[in-house]
Amino acid sequence: MEVYQTNPGLVNENCIKFDVDELWLVVQGGLDKLLRTMGLEVARQLLEREAEALVGKKGKHSKERTAYRHGVEKTKIVMGGAKVPLERPRVRSKDGGEVRLETLGYLQQEDALDQRILVQLLAGASCRKYVRTVEAATPCSVSKSAVSRRFIDAMKEEIKDFFSRRLEGCYPVIMLDGLQMGKLTMMVALGIKADGTKQILGLMEGATENSTVVKSLLGNLLERGLNETEPRLFVIDGSKALHKAIKDTFGEKALIQRCQVHKKRNVLDHLPDSEKEAAAHEITLAYQEFEEENAKKKLEFLAHRLEYRYPAAAASLREGLDETLTVHRLGIGGLLRETLASTNALESANSLCRQTVRNASNIQDGAMAIRHAVAGFCEAERHFHRVRGYRDIHILIAAIRRLTSPPDGDILQVA
Repeated sequence: MEVYQTNPGLVNENCIKFDVDELWLVVQGGLDKLLRTMGLEVARQLLEREAEALVGKKGKHSKERTAYRHGVEKTKIVMGGAKVPLERPRVRSKDGGEVRLETLGYLQQEDALDQRILVQLLAGASCRKYVRTVEAATPCSVSKSAVSRRFIDAMKEEIKDFFSRRLEGCYPVIMLDGLQMGKLTMMVALGIKADGTKQILGLMEGATENSTVVKSLLGNLLERGLNETEPRLFVIDGSKALHKAIKDTFGEKALIQRCQVHKKRNVLDHLPDSEKEAAAHEITLAYQEFEEENAKKKLEFLAHRLEYRYPAAAASLREGLDETLTVHRLGIGGLLRETLASTNALESANSLCRQTVRNASNIQDGAMAIRHAVAGFCEAERHFHRVRGYRDIHILIAAIRRLTSPPDGDILQVA
């Protein structure tokens, strides 16, 4: 056996030893294989060293020892995101009881394995294909069902932390939308803080996007510290259930901006292909007007023009029209208006969530839906940036306060 160590001056009886010729053969198989082989050898020698400390060196009898060797046993240790096989020495006390090697306990700790599995699944690997992501030089023992169980265990703490977040400070904007997960609809609330940063505030599963589910979600946000008296802007896709739940919960303190992208899409769905391009252009130009009055005039003119030939399209355009112009009424412009005129910021978060949990094809119940939604949105939050136009949020806050508060109303505290 030859000693492999970078500093020869440090060589002593405690050094881990390797056969350099054998290591050179392993190097030819790749660096990953080398590292794993070295790791297994280090583990083997550490176990052997502890056994030697308990019973003495092989072949040397000692009257003072309290334990003796009892052969070897095949076991598994955690390494590189997998369980890999290893032979360990067995030690028994003089009374015949098995002596547990402390080193083995450290080598078999599974926290690192659970974390590796969680990271890999959030990165897009499926439970079935996880083993392929573990480039082990030796056979590993991580089955699909084991990966699934470990993912569930690892997510318990994540879910607990997610639903116990305190919602303190100023959230002048909240976006609400539904995300389909299997047969369930997951209601999602995304908050925009006064400094422009985004945060997933809460989730609530339900059969459909109904007002009862939305009220439960909003109630949960209030329980966790969301200021009920703080006036704010809610951006929604136009759902009547969302509108009702928001107004029932926050009353006149809530301003509602209906998504202009959804409005345009709904109108175009009532038109033949030959009319869609021209109508879409007119709607876009109208919403680009800075003044609410000018934008509304253009949209009313388009509705009047469509009414004779396409009454359903005209009715769709007029329905909730004023609430699609809330950002105009607030007097904000530029990038911040573009950001708040639609639910695109939340749609983007939904897309990141879907991408993360795309392999969860058989969501069977609410617990599973919550687990995957939390996993997906926690991963999405890691990619969040400040909203476009965040430097103008102080203007938005003042405008919201002006429209929702009486002259002697409370002053909004900005965190």
